[in-house]
Order: sequence, then C-alpha cells, then structure tokens
Amino acid sequence: MKKLLPDGISDFKTLIENNYYYVDKTPFISEVGKNVGKTLLFTRPRRFGKTLNMSMLKYFFDVRDAEENRKLFKGLEIEKSSYFKEQGKYPVIFISMKDIKGNTWEKLFKNLKIKISHLFSEYRFLLKEVDKIDSDFLEKIIFNDTVEESVLENSLFIFANILKRYYNQKVIILIDEYDTPLISAYRYGYYKEAKSFFSGLYGSVLKDNTVLQMGVITGIIRVIRAGIFSDLNNLKEYIILNKEYDEYFGFLEEEVKESLKYYEIDSKLEEVHSWYNGYRFGDTKVYNPWSILNFLSTKELRSYWIDTSDNYLIKDILKSADRETFDKLNNLLFGKKVEEEITGKSTLQEVLEAHDLWELLLFSGYLTIDKKIEDDIYSVKIPNNEVKKFFKDSFIEISFGTNLTFKRLIKTLLNNNIEDFEKNLQEILLKYMSFYDVSNIEKVYHSFILGLMIHLEGRYHINSNGEGGLGRYDIAIEPLNKNLRGFILEFKVADSEETLEQKADEALEQIKDKKYYIELEKRGIKEMTFLGIAFYKKFLKIKSSEH
Repeated sequence: MKKLLPDGISDFKTLIENNYYYVDKTPFISEVGKNVGKTLLFTRPRRFGKTLNMSMLKYFFDVRDAEENRKLFKGLEIEKSSYFKEQGKYPVIFISMKDIKGNTWEKLFKNLKIKISHLFSEYRFLLKEVDKIDSDFLEKIIFNDTVEESVLENSLFIFANILKRYYNQKVIILIDEYDTPLISAYRYGYYKEAKSFFSGLYGSVLKDNTVLQMGVITGIIRVIRAGIFSDLNNLKEYIILNKEYDEYFGFLEEEVKESLKYYEIDSKLEEVHSWYNGYRFGDTKVYNPWSILNFLSTKELRSYWIDTSDNYLIKDILKSADRETFDKLNNLLFGKKVEEEITGKSTLQEVLEAHDLWELLLFSGYLTIDKKIEDDIYSVKIPNNEVKKFFKDSFIEISFGTNLTFKRLIKTLLNNNIEDFEKNLQEILLKYMSFYDVSNIEKVYHSFILGLMIHLEGRYHINSNGEGGLGRYDIAIEPLNKNLRGFILEFKVADSEETLEQKADEALEQIKDKKYYIELEKRGIKEMTFLGIAFYKKFLKIKSSEH
C-alpha cells in the first residue's frame, strides 16, 4: 500500500507519525544550526514548504519531549549527521503569524493576543516552577482578556528570558509567516500602527538578545527598509536570488522524478514539468511542492497553488498600473521575457507603486528569473502553465473589472457574430480605455486588443505583427483545430469620428490587397474572417468580410 499524500499538512510530527509521503529536507537543520547567535530571514512564495521546515526545526531542537521527538528523525538524513547530537537541547519558541489578520488594528491585536496566550499556555507547568515575578507575567498573558500593547510587544522577549532561566540553555526563536499581519494592516489602512508594534515585538526578542541561540524567520516579502528589522545587525537575509539554502524550499527535479515513480505516474513527467516547474531559486530549478502533492493525489493537471491566496497586493498595484506595465504583462502572457530591475529591496510602504509590482510578482511566485543580465537587472518570465492560466483567467478581471464582459466579447468573435463583437468592443473601449491614456497612436490600440485576446491562448495561436503575404498584419488568430475559423485583424487610426468608416474600409482592403491570409491558408485554415478596425479616441468602427 502506497503512503498517503500530505497535501495540506504542515506539522512535521503529524506527517511522520502517520507515515505520510515525505521529501527529506532534514539537512536544512544542520545548515541552519551553524548560525549561532544570528537571525536568518527566508523569503519564499507561499506553500513552498516554509511552515513544514519551521515545524521540523521545532521538533528537532525542542528540549520538551526530546526523546519522543528523536524518533521522528529515524531513517532521515539528519540522523546520519554529526549534528544530530544537538537534537532536543534547546527551549524553542515557535509562533506562526499566518492567521494573524483583521480589518482593524483592534481585531488583529486581539487575534495576536489569543495566539500568544495559547503559546504560553503550553508552558503552564512553569507557573509552579518559576519565581513570582515570572509566574505573574505568565498568568497575565495566559488568563487576562486585556493586555496592554506595551506588555504584548515585549512578551516574547520576556518569555525567552524565563525559558533561559528555567532550562539554563539559550533559546531558539522561530517566527513563521512574519509578514501576514503587515500585509493585512496595509490592506485595511493601519500599517503605521502595525509596523510600530511588530518592529518592537520582533526586534525585542531578536536584537542583541543575550539569551538567543538562533532565530529563524520566514515570510514572502521583505519589510526591511520599512523599519521592521532595520536595527537587527545580526540578521542574515536569504531571498530567492541567493544561492544559499536554495534546495530546501520546493521540490527538486530528482525529488519529483522519485515521487512520480513511487506513485507509478512517471510517464507524466514532461507534462508535470510544464505545469509546475520553471522556478529558479538561486542556481536551482524548483517545482511547486503544493501543486506536485495535489497532482500526485488527483492525477489531474490543473491549477492547485493559484487558488491558495486572494493575491491582494498584486491586485492593488495592478489597479494603478500604467500602459508600459500593461504592455510588459501582455508580453509575458504571450511567452516573452521582460527585463526589470530586481534589488530585493522593494517593500511595503504607504502606497505601493508600479515598479514594486515586478518584485512582488517575483517573490510571490508569479514570475521567475530567466537569467541575470547585469547587477540588479534580470530577465523574468512566467514560470509554468499553472501561473500562466492564472494570468489568463484573472488578469483582465484584476485590471478592468468583471470577466464576463470579456468572455462575452470573445464568444461573439468566435461565433463570427461581428455585429455584436463590435458592440461589445465599443462598450469595453468606452468603459476602460482611459486606463491607456488614449493618444490616438495605433500601437496603443494594438496592445489593448492584444491583451483582450488572452482568453484564446491554448486554443489559438495569437500572432502579432507577423509576416503574411506581401507584408505584416497586425494580429492573426489561428485555431489549433484546423476546422475552426481563423481571424485576421488590421488596425487604423482615424483623425475624426466622421472618418472612422473610411479607415475601417481601408484596413479591410489592406488585408485583402496584401494577402495577409496566405500563411494561414498554407497551414490548412479553411475558413477566415477579415476585420478592419478603425479607432478614434474611444470610438471604433469594424468592417468585415469572410474568406
């Protein structure tokens, strides 16, 4: 009988004791453990194994239940290491911030108070073991419904000192998903309050703390420049651009091959590669582990990881994206690469701007590094089919609003109902073209229409400025199924609303005169519709003919 798959399980003990399938990342323990006195920050996309790795560190180092926890590592790589002697030696404070959210500061603070109270209650036995000052502090956090901000802000620091005195051993601090409350604060408009508080909470326990054996923090984004960790001189950051630790988050090629072989679906490797691979952390190519585990379970190639977040920060920036940003995203969607400055220093501030988008997309897992061009300049691309599908399904909705309007537009085109296609396109133009800062330049309209064709990817080849006949057409829509209808679009810009019809006629005649359809005919497309489309500001006219 095959091992069960641990999709959704991030507790190391639960995973091992119930014999779930596990990709051994335990060498991470000894690599991290070398950093005595330091704090390490790892930023990776969500669902790439951060929480499981942190849980693994907790069960390895924790002095509580040391003998029982020792059994969890039987047969794993770390057991063979000389570092295994460090197992079960240290008090550990492990806190995950992944659920610390709220639409007001008061709600978030309450959720955090409950979380810290629950953490401290695991050590309730200390109430009878420590002096009155320490026991009074623990009781206040565990049993009181109301705790002052200043007390909670210093609670982890004080707790670490209590543990040090009791166990006579320095303390390991593990803070998982540290940035979740900060993203929530940014979203709901109380970022300044949250930034000030969490700077104190994290800084007090990690900065110049003489009882600290080691600190490990995980998250998705950096909030260094914003002041959260600005005073931590013992902090070492490891982002996806760094080579160090690049193999410990996500699945490697050999690990995926082994898992597919174990579950007897290794024939699917090529398809799995195109759907879930494509990430690059440092110098290592990485698969999305969440999607791999779900695929092994269902054996269906579809999106799994995309639906695990509401993508708020990305949506927020896209609302104010400029034409240049929109054009670059279009290029990415159609398989091209773009060059961007990636410093790793973009961070939450009062207002996120368009240039922050690229780092957010990269560090959140929606883009990946293709190659480094020069210092801080990288070629980036969409990593795989899963992420590409997210952009195809969601990009128009994020940028313009409801998706139904655009799906209706595409449906009328594919049904060759050009009259309704013209009406729908006119409606979209009037409603959304201000996004593009209309300037009556043909390439602006060209890019806009090209972006609307995103939904056709996968069923049609969308060719822009391709060679055909005696020149270059604007857009050709070629069906992969040769029995379906193809379309050729040619654009013109009129100098007034009155000349729209004339320009549409000229565009249509140009398709015919220059025989743009020849290449599609050679490739076996039997039916085609030619569309001459003329624009004047937010108005348009379409003339069409069938071939």
